[in-house]
Amino acid sequence: MGREMHPSYLGKILLRWCDACHAPVLAKRCGCGAETREVPVTPPGDARPAFPDDIALINRIYREHFGAPLIPEGHIALLNKVPDKDRMEEVIAGGGVAGIIRYFPDERRWEPVPRPEACRLFTPTKRVVVVSDDAVPFIRDQGMSVLAPGLVSIEDSVRAGDEVFILARDGTCIGVGRAKVDAATARTMGKGSVVRTRRNIGSQIVPGAATWDDAVLANARVLENTEAEAVAFIKAVAERNPGLVANVSYSGGKDSLATLLVVMKAVGRVPLLFADTGLEFPETYANVKEVSEKYGLEVLRTNGINTFWETFEKQGPPAVNARWCCKVCKLTPVLNLITERWGECLSFIGQRRYESAARAQSERVWRNRNVRAQLSAAPIHNWTALHVWLYILREQAPYNVLYRHRLDRIGCFMCPSSDMALIHMIAEDYPDLWQGWTDKLSGWQQSRGLPAEWITEGRWRLKEEGNDDADSHY
Repeated sequence: MGREMHPSYLGKILLRWCDACHAPVLAKRCGCGAETREVPVTPPGDARPAFPDDIALINRIYREHFGAPLIPEGHIALLNKVPDKDRMEEVIAGGGVAGIIRYFPDERRWEPVPRPEACRLFTPTKRVVVVSDDAVPFIRDQGMSVLAPGLVSIEDSVRAGDEVFILARDGTCIGVGRAKVDAATARTMGKGSVVRTRRNIGSQIVPGAATWDDAVLANARVLENTEAEAVAFIKAVAERNPGLVANVSYSGGKDSLATLLVVMKAVGRVPLLFADTGLEFPETYANVKEVSEKYGLEVLRTNGINTFWETFEKQGPPAVNARWCCKVCKLTPVLNLITERWGECLSFIGQRRYESAARAQSERVWRNRNVRAQLSAAPIHNWTALHVWLYILREQAPYNVLYRHRLDRIGCFMCPSSDMALIHMIAEDYPDLWQGWTDKLSGWQQSRGLPAEWITEGRWRLKEEGNDDADSHY
């Protein structure tokens, strides 16, 4: 899908860990007073909480492959999305990277890619290889492959290509790697490589139970300072623009919710500007209603659904590199609403540098070239996803329940920027919603003589010739 495959630093990686509180901390010292240590995550390092449904998925994958769940009961875990062809996420627990889960769209399956340190959290009973004592230092210290002469035993379920744990005779994990042959073949070999050992950056894991309330306390000072900076920024921008009515661009997502919370602390209640594309999840509409009622806020709602389908009929579905949907369904309707209601306005927006390279380079106060009547400002520009979540949890704010069901970003249900892992999940969990979209795609596919794979493999998400409008965040 033309995704950027190389890790990129969009800001300083702030994730650290307190072994006393068993919680993530965004500072060198925990709220308990203890020194914290770095967590060696892949950049951009915008890790987020693993909710119960996320942990259930991780544990199901590891149980199927290795015979036991990875994340112990009561432990905090995080997920850190890293560049891949579709979806790949680092699993962080005990303050270290325990492994990766990777999705293969063509096979509709997840694969675990474990680290040796995972054995600090669980004991694998499947896909394990035991080696002789004299082979241990070569494998553990030099990263050499498991050779047939050093093989003591290999678990029956191992097949060529499987990820396996490499154990010493006493059960100590000395490495991980990918099997080059199946178990039956390995047992007949007199020489040759059985497992190709994989070298990883070392990661310290210290198991221990904790709750997200504990994590909020551990980050108490961080959150106070982060909030204070955002509030000061909001006040300064509002004071510099006294003639502009303030509002919050609210999408139903976590970032716009955190933005709303700090804006209310800075300038009080403001209207919510909700660009209703007509393609939102039911839970998103419910969240907009819940938030507006809880805080007593007016909702100014645009409607972009008619223009979406009119444009679809002419251009086909929006794509990653041809996101006409943002301009048609959000920017133009928002411009019309602002012009009719105020002429101009000041909108506080939940844009963060860790979301993308374009946003990392964005000014903190700007005017979108497509919505010149709107002065936009980003109070949480320098926040990580973990700042956002800890702040929302501290404030006990009503966040969108979709986050508890494995969605990491909230937008239109059929957003072309979604990976296939998410699309397959949505198709399974929202069959009626997805069938309606598939019917529309089928009409375009048949009228243009496109192959069935254009739909089934998600090829509709990428146009051969596109003009991606990166300036799509109003």
